[in-house]
Amino acid sequence: MPPTSALAPEIAERLKRDEHGLVAAVVQQHDTGEVLMVGWMDDEALHRTLTTGRATFWSRSRSELWRKGDTSGHTQHVKSVALDCDGDALLVRVDQVGPACHTGTRTCFEAGGDLGAVVGDRDDARGQKGERA
Repeated sequence: MPPTSALAPEIAERLKRDEHGLVAAVVQQHDTGEVLMVGWMDDEALHRTLTTGRATFWSRSRSELWRKGDTSGHTQHVKSVALDCDGDALLVRVDQVGPACHTGTRTCFEAGGDLGAVVGDRDDARGQKGERA
């Protein structure tokens, strides 16, 4: 069970957590808009992210808090944190130092590769099949 938190009550009451008390956190490079990774935050991780200037997450595999870069040196310096309209996702804008992914790639979305989705066309309102990217 994640530890108790000093997260401000007015923020905590706006969060819609999953069954484990976590909220998804999409991490984005602040100046380019590049999506770097997705992590999970409990109330304490969010509190630390908001108050220390460094991104902190809850590790689901290790059941502990971890601050990005403490072991790798690939730090994330927080520029802003926003909550989505439903309260179930965070957008964390950071200045990333080094690779964001534990595999050593710039983002966690490089290794998985493109899945070949059909490209939609906003001018085709009938929903017909588009062209593959």
